Amino acid sequence: MVRRMANVDEASLIEKLRRIEALHSGATTDGERGAAAEAKKRILARLAELGTADPPIDYKFTIADPWSRQVFNALVRRYGLKPYRRRGQHQQTVMLKVSKRFVDQTLWPEFTALSGELRKYLHAVTDRVIREALDASTSEADEVPALPGGEKEER
Repeated sequence: MVRRMANVDEASLIEKLRRIEALHSGATTDGERGAAAEAKKRILARLAELGTADPPIDYKFTIADPWSRQVFNALVRRYGLKPYRRRGQHQQTVMLKVSKRFVDQTLWPEFTALSGELRKYLHAVTDRVIREALDASTSEADEVPALPGGEKEER
């Protein structure tokens, strides 16, 4: 039963991510929103158009969450861009040569929407698995008054 529910949740997530991509490509009709290949073509055309009017510059993105970083890297590669990191930069750093308008109007809004959906999905799966395996709440710890003199032990 859990396996079937996970497959339904995953299919729903994939469909949401496709709709987000269609929305950010400038789709105007329901038929267009369903065509992921068309969405990609429109975004690639916009990227090429902006490349001449708004020359690419080096951008530094800092994305600490590894799942969000995977989404970001996959998204930019999908549009033919090449994410990189310079020697000595932290793993959470992603460099990209791209136009500012493309980042502001397409890439960043689409990334934040995709990443947000993925985080919600991962949170729901994690919560469900912990509740089923440990039969316990996953809520945050209660807040209590501070001890005089501060806390004693850290790990």
